[in-house]
Amino acid sequence: MTVEEAIQLQLRMAHLVEHRAPEGFEPKVAAGLDVAYTSDRFIATAVCVDIATLDIVDSAVHHGVADFPYVPGLFSFRELPALLPALAKLRVTPDVLVCDGQGLAHPRRFGLACHIGVQTGLPSIGVSKQALGQYEAPGPHRGDWKPLVDNGETVGRALRTQHGVKPVFVSIGHRIDLDTATELTLKLSPRYRLPETTRAADHLGREVLAGRVGVQDVRD
Repeated sequence: MTVEEAIQLQLRMAHLVEHRAPEGFEPKVAAGLDVAYTSDRFIATAVCVDIATLDIVDSAVHHGVADFPYVPGLFSFRELPALLPALAKLRVTPDVLVCDGQGLAHPRRFGLACHIGVQTGLPSIGVSKQALGQYEAPGPHRGDWKPLVDNGETVGRALRTQHGVKPVFVSIGHRIDLDTATELTLKLSPRYRLPETTRAADHLGREVLAGRVGVQDVRD
């Protein structure tokens, strides 16, 4: 797929994003997703976390060679082919996906969290360390937030997950609303800036890359 074809696909698929959670949505298991790189090789990790206890209940890894270049705004075309096989190897089906990246906070309103949500049909959110758009600094307390705005449209929230710590940037991916995404992010971030799902997926990827955990140990 060329860069222009990828952009056109995003534009066509953006209207498929659902901005509401399913009726009676009470997620029990969240899956954190991450991709670590060494040159063009990747390790994609999916780690399921019990939302109530934050215990890890399942994990899986997929590795290979990236076949799409890094292009700003087209992150999902590089990472989705790595993440979908990792998700498919899980024995536990997550209720919601938590991406280390953007959802609606994207130039074409179709970031990684939207793309993987639409592709899988699972509710998804994006929790990013970087802002796409403008925002005022939220208050200093955990749970304080301010709208994240791009071209006059609210696309997410700058959310303070810990007192006095830099905010994260929450946006919906698919089949979820912004209030629910905010609440879920806070539940998953009781001690640190980033959600435990993101931390666990990132940690597993680093352990595999460093050779401290073999891919065969996490169902490759």
